[in-house]
Amino acid sequence: MTAFTRRRFLAAASAACAGGVAGCAVPGSGAGGDGGYGSAGSSGDDTSSTGDSGSGGSETAPPTATRLQDPTEALPTADRALPLPMSPGDLTGEAQSGGPSKDGIPSIDDPKFFDTGDVDFLAPGDPVFGVARGDTVKAYPQKILVSHEITNDTIDGTPVAVTYCPLTGTVQGFERGETTLGVSGRLINNNLVMYDRATETWWPQVPATAVPGPWNEDPPTASLREFRLVWTTWLEWKEQYPDTRVLSTDTGYARNYARDPYGSYDPREGYYANANTLFPALNEDDRYQAKRVFMGARTPDGAVAFDKNALLDAGTMTGELDGTPVVAVADPRLTTGYVYLNPDDRAFSLDGAEVQGEDGTYAPDDLPLTRVHTFDAMWFAWSGYYPETNVYA
Repeated sequence: MTAFTRRRFLAAASAACAGGVAGCAVPGSGAGGDGGYGSAGSSGDDTSSTGDSGSGGSETAPPTATRLQDPTEALPTADRALPLPMSPGDLTGEAQSGGPSKDGIPSIDDPKFFDTGDVDFLAPGDPVFGVARGDTVKAYPQKILVSHEITNDTIDGTPVAVTYCPLTGTVQGFERGETTLGVSGRLINNNLVMYDRATETWWPQVPATAVPGPWNEDPPTASLREFRLVWTTWLEWKEQYPDTRVLSTDTGYARNYARDPYGSYDPREGYYANANTLFPALNEDDRYQAKRVFMGARTPDGAVAFDKNALLDAGTMTGELDGTPVVAVADPRLTTGYVYLNPDDRAFSLDGAEVQGEDGTYAPDDLPLTRVHTFDAMWFAWSGYYPETNVYA
């Protein structure tokens, strides 16, 4: 796989800045590091910021006597930790600067929302990341999150973080307790490395599992508690949820949200449309094109991935996760899919937007089986973190 070199990326970022990306910065420009990976004014080597305010830039290390050291005391964590491809310390050793310094890509910590009728900046095919949880329905546009990567929000009364990594095409939701998550400025496997502002622990987004960071060098093995976000389009989401609230462009930051420094999804072009990555992947698995989209699911016992387009074409697909049968089901309403543990090998088929089972008819997201957390991921990102994954295409 050909590397998407820093020089080529910076040239593209410079061109994007010339085209009007607000806040975009390239080395030597004198601007702050908030234009995206590979385009920051900082080398990204500053790990001295405390992260308490989200502003970064402090030269003084945080006083450890007043800081929690155990992230499980500050954040809701899963009952069992998810797998890592290597030891936490070795995975930290794979971290590299993406360009921006800590908080150089600023999280949205005071999000505001539009009603559907007030949204005029989204085209029908623009990607949005939707969540329907309890009494809350919200959509987070990709064209906003590409500049921030993390939105600290509250959904149905629960403090959460909605996270997006443009380099790996991964969207994941996490419960955050009383703290917030920020962007560390580091990447592992080209993937966003978050940190929590209570303990400064690093959390690589895809594995969602703690690894040592500059101010917390020995966190316990723990994974964040996750919830599903659906990668879909604005048209599909508002058709299913006409009363949805939509993240506002009034983020408190000067950005041109009409332009994406990495390319475009509507139509797909730039970084999203080629096989190049910004940095080498953890695992050079060339069985599939690097950015081919898979729907990945993992548990503490293993991982499985289904080619998204193949699943949408087939309606249902079967496979195994750590020896347990699973069934993947497409949801044509939102152009997405779900993965379920299916230990009894029950038969299901998709008929339109309904799933026919042996004893009834179900919505694709509501089968009478245990659903496994599933999300979209570029192939290189998934296979890098889960090299032993079962894969079906």
